[in-house]
Amino acid sequence: MAQLPLEKMQELERRLAEVEARMSEGPPADVYVKLAAEYAELQPVVARISNYLRAKDELAGLRALLNDSGTDREMRELAGLELPDLEEKIEGLERELLIALLPKDAADEKSAILEIRAGTGGNEAALFAGDLFRMYERYAAANGWKVDVVSESEGEAGGYKEIIAEISGRGVFSKLKFESGVHRVQRVPATESQGRIHTSAATVAVLPQAEDIDIEVRAEDIRIDTMRSSGAGGQHVNTTDSAVRITHLPTGVVVTSSEKSQHQNRAKAMAVLRSRLYDMERQKADSARSADRKSQVGSGDRSERIRTYNFPQGRLTDHRINLTLYSLDRIIEGDMGEVVDALIADHQAAELARLGANG
Repeated sequence: MAQLPLEKMQELERRLAEVEARMSEGPPADVYVKLAAEYAELQPVVARISNYLRAKDELAGLRALLNDSGTDREMRELAGLELPDLEEKIEGLERELLIALLPKDAADEKSAILEIRAGTGGNEAALFAGDLFRMYERYAAANGWKVDVVSESEGEAGGYKEIIAEISGRGVFSKLKFESGVHRVQRVPATESQGRIHTSAATVAVLPQAEDIDIEVRAEDIRIDTMRSSGAGGQHVNTTDSAVRITHLPTGVVVTSSEKSQHQNRAKAMAVLRSRLYDMERQKADSARSADRKSQVGSGDRSERIRTYNFPQGRLTDHRINLTLYSLDRIIEGDMGEVVDALIADHQAAELARLGANG
C-alpha cells in the first residue's frame, strides 16, 4: 500500500483551521460561500486524519505497555488481545484516508451532458438507446438530479437514434463518467417469431458540463443558424423558427437544440458546445498524461465496448472490471448503484496501486 503523505495531512489540518478562522470573521457573502464550500470538502478528510492519528496513538500506548517489563500479567494479556483488532482497524482507516487523499478530478463535482446514439442493429439499437436513456433518467431521479433533454431524434419503431440531455446536480460526473463507451445488448426482439437472439449496440458519451470559466467560446468562432422545428402536423404546421444549430468553426463541432423556445435552445446548445470543447481539452491533457499507461477502467475511448446487457440470461457484464451481475431487470430500471460503486472502487484501487508504485 502507498505511504500516507504526512506533510499533506498536516497542510490540510492547517488549511481547515485557516478556513474556520476566516469564516468566523464574517467575510462578504461571496467569499463566505467559497469558504463554506472549501470547508465542506476539507472537514470529512481532516476528521479521517484525526481518527487515524488517534488510533495510531492508541497503538503506540498498547505497544509501550507490552514492552514495559513492569506491566503486570493481566494488563499485558488485555493489551495483547486488543492489539490485532486495533492493527486491523488502523489498516482500514489508512486505506480510507489514502482514498480521501487521492488527487481529485477537477470535473467530479460538475453536472454532465449525456449523449446516447443508436449503433449497429437498426430499430433494435434505437429501442436499446431508449432503454439506456430511461435507465439513466431513473438513476438520476433516485439521486435527486434534474434531467433536461437538449435534442432527440426518435427511432422509427420507438426509442432514439440519438438523444442528448443535461443532467444537473452535485457530483453527477463523478458517478457517470465511467459510462462512456459502447454498450451491447443481446435479446429477442418483439418482432422475432423464431425466438432468435439479436445483438445490437448503442454508444454513450458522458461529458462534464463546462462553465464559462472552464472554456471560453469566442463569438467570432461560432456560427448560429436558426431552423424551422419539425412539427407533428395540424396546429404545429406553422411553428416559428425555433431550432438552433451552432457550429464551432475552429473545430467543426456542430450542436443542435430543438425545444420550443429559441432562447432556451441557444442556451442549451451553447452548454453542450462548451462541454464538448472542454471534454476535448480534457481528453488531450489525459492523453498527454497517460500516454504510457491505460486507465484500469478503460482507455476512455468512446469506441471501446464496455458492457453487455444479456436479457435472456438476465445478466449484465462490465468487461473492463470483469463484473457480472444477474440482476439486469433491476439495473435497467435505474438501480445502478452496484455497478457505479464497483467502477469507482476499481478506479480508486488503480490510483492507489499507481501511488504505491511511484512512492
